[in-house]
Amino acid sequence: MPRGAEALDLPVLDTAPARSWGPGRSTTMAHLDSDMKEECLRKDLRFYFMSPCEKYRARHQIPWKLGLQILKILMVTTQLVRFGLSNQLVVAFKEENTMAFKYLFLRGYAGIDEEDYSYSVYTQEDTYESIFYAINQYHHLKNISLGTLSYGENEEHRIGLKVCKQYYKKRTMFPSNETLNIDSDIETDCIYLDPQGLSKNAEDWKNSSFFRLEFYRLLQVEISFHLKGIDLQTMLSRELPDCYVFQNTITFDNRAHSGKIKIYFDSDANIEECKDLKISGSVQKNTQYMLLFDSFVIVICLASLILCTRSIVLALRLRKRFLNFFLEKYQRHVCNADQWEFINGWYVLVIISDLMTIIGSILKMEIQVKNITNYDLCSILLGTSTLLVWVGVIRYLGYFQTYNVLILTMQASLPKVLRFCACAGMIYLGYTFCGWIVLGPYHNKFVALNTVSECLFSLVNGDDMFATFAQIQQKSVLVWLFSRLYLYSFISLFIYMILSLFIALITDSYDTIKKYQQNGFPVTDLQEFLKECNSREECQKQSSAFLSCVCCLRRKASDDHLIFTN
Repeated sequence: MPRGAEALDLPVLDTAPARSWGPGRSTTMAHLDSDMKEECLRKDLRFYFMSPCEKYRARHQIPWKLGLQILKILMVTTQLVRFGLSNQLVVAFKEENTMAFKYLFLRGYAGIDEEDYSYSVYTQEDTYESIFYAINQYHHLKNISLGTLSYGENEEHRIGLKVCKQYYKKRTMFPSNETLNIDSDIETDCIYLDPQGLSKNAEDWKNSSFFRLEFYRLLQVEISFHLKGIDLQTMLSRELPDCYVFQNTITFDNRAHSGKIKIYFDSDANIEECKDLKISGSVQKNTQYMLLFDSFVIVICLASLILCTRSIVLALRLRKRFLNFFLEKYQRHVCNADQWEFINGWYVLVIISDLMTIIGSILKMEIQVKNITNYDLCSILLGTSTLLVWVGVIRYLGYFQTYNVLILTMQASLPKVLRFCACAGMIYLGYTFCGWIVLGPYHNKFVALNTVSECLFSLVNGDDMFATFAQIQQKSVLVWLFSRLYLYSFISLFIYMILSLFIALITDSYDTIKKYQQNGFPVTDLQEFLKECNSREECQKQSSAFLSCVCCLRRKASDDHLIFTN
């Protein structure tokens, strides 16, 4: 009130009536504010569940993630092909050297291994000749080998052969009267033979007391030596050569004392950094280009990782807004299915793929400059990441109704299939253990648990049935009869019952999805909220702006529910 009004006794306006309609006005403003928040939330939700083309039509937002994923698929696949060709050269070089070593150091090797060992001997003379043959071949290696091989140092930094024999400490056996006196403690004696010592006099080391073997208590003789080699074929593919150290071991196994000594050959190849490597030509430049390409792949994957992580964080914030609004307005919680709609599994898949690609690319760069040599780990990372990248393409195919049926069927049938497999797996494990313990001594496919599992899995798929029946040894009539009952029951149970039920579960989910596409999917709270409109005019605008489209082409209005599959 002005100060002059009091002095002139002017009437003062009463403001009491204004206070009487103040609360109503506040309520109206709060209601309008709530409606604005609700409509803002609805628009954000609709925009989140749009396809990239729909987002571009709605807000002219360029689909950066889509373009980045397409570029990443091309680059990651190219990188994998290049690394795969290089890895094949490495594996081929190792296998060819192992085969060459067997021909060089194993006397009378026929080129084909006997089961899990190379070959076997049955007389003492053949045993001595096989041992001396391996030592002599090592001595004359540089004169007989076709490869780029030289002697290498062992773990004790010594060049030469290490021959060790293991035997029982004390043993006396008389099979004629079935008596046995044995000390089960095992003793090990070793001798070192360097190339210089072998060249002096061959008869000296052959006549050594060390090589007087007492076969009745001998367990095994082990000959170990190291060789070095260089793989030059990598230069043909414009890569730096690899230097190898081969840790070779020849084992004469007499643990069974059955009159048959099994001879094993094992070669473990390790790649080491080549010392004083000087190469002229285009190899060095090609290596630099590949390092630059791998660096670009890492940058692309890092950008994809950041964008997908950002999308997940924004989705979680949007989910929190929706949950709080739903609880405040409807006084109840949102169902779990709607909550999981905000967690985009494809983004999680892309993040995992990007992380594996980044780590694998770093390892690949280190391998190219010969700092590390772990080809296996790098191939697993790059191979798995490429698999996930191509699986992620299904997300974009899901915008097509035909391909979306496959995705929805997989999502609907997965929980039921997993529960069914858990139950069927118990029966499968029972057959696995039973087959291993009963048929293991009489059948090559049942000698170990992993081979039993592989054999049974092939039988479920109808593979190699007759061979499995025919290869059982008929030394025991009881075991032979049991094998027939075992195999017939397993095949009948899993092929005619369990496998049929497994297919029926997937078929039932597929039929359900087809009915939903014809008659409409069940409407959830989230979808019901997104369909609400404040006015008819606004509803018409939003329905025309948010119609489902695939690659910017409109679909029928009856297919609009398909955009809500995340």
